[in-house]
Amino acid sequence: MLKTYHVEGMTCMHCVHHVSVALKEVEGVKDVKVSLDQKTALVDAESTVMFEVLKAAVDEVGYVLSQK
Repeated sequence: MLKTYHVEGMTCMHCVHHVSVALKEVEGVKDVKVSLDQKTALVDAESTVMFEVLKAAVDEVGYVLSQK
């Protein structure tokens, strides 16, 4: 399942890296593409992966994930 989320708080490529790693570590996530310019995260994950789990992973590294 491919979904796009909005990411708040990113200002540089290090931020993109932190968000990417946090999302990729969630069980069931297959691939992640984070865009600094668009402030988005495109997440390819199994349908069983809950938004709350993705949000918590991103929150833990200091950013805010929201549904577009």
